[in-house]
Amino acid sequence: MKKKEQKNDFVIQENTVNEKDAKKDRKKVKGDKKPNIFKRMGAKLKDVFSELKKVSWPTFPNVLKKTGVVIVVVLAFLIVITAFDFGLFQLLKLIV
Repeated sequence: MKKKEQKNDFVIQENTVNEKDAKKDRKKVKGDKKPNIFKRMGAKLKDVFSELKKVSWPTFPNVLKKTGVVIVVVLAFLIVITAFDFGLFQLLKLIV
């Protein structure tokens, strides 16, 4: 199959396209597809587990200590907000 590009009645370039080469190009496109969903999911899980092995996990006493700090801070805010709410409620009772 020959293609001719013309401009102002002059032949600029003559390209020859071999049908076998065209079929090879189509096969290359088919081969460039993504792997199926199960292979991709398996690879992703493998990556996740390999990354989890690299994590430096805290020790149990360290976890307990930080959990205690979080509970104390939450209780402190609970007391402050409850006192603020009670004060505003008493102020509203005086106004009404």
